[in-house]
Amino acid sequence: MNNSVFVEIQFFMLIVCTFVIPIGIYSYMMWKRSISRKMVLLFGVLLIAVSGGNIFLLHLLRIMAKDTPSLLDDSVFASEMSVALYLVPAIFAGIGVNIISHILISHLADAEKKFDREHKERR
Repeated sequence: MNNSVFVEIQFFMLIVCTFVIPIGIYSYMMWKRSISRKMVLLFGVLLIAVSGGNIFLLHLLRIMAKDTPSLLDDSVFASEMSVALYLVPAIFAGIGVNIISHILISHLADAEKKFDREHKERR
């Protein structure tokens, strides 16, 4: 057994899910001049999935921190401060939901316009 969860693979996976993947998604979306709706939808779903993985890892690290003799990891993952760590995946999931709803709203607006053009003679 290790003395701290900060050297476990789950901690490094948490760092990747918290920082690397979301920053990569945002960077890619800002870097591209044009991007398809399917790709934006995929990024929204990916942000929600990463948030779920992030919550799973936080829960796992909380359990692991209780079993280690280190007090530092207990104070981060197994105390009231851990509530603040759950805000990051909540924010990413909220952004992912907003991205998905944006795609759905714009698709529905385009579909309504297309319907109005095709059925103009009925009015």
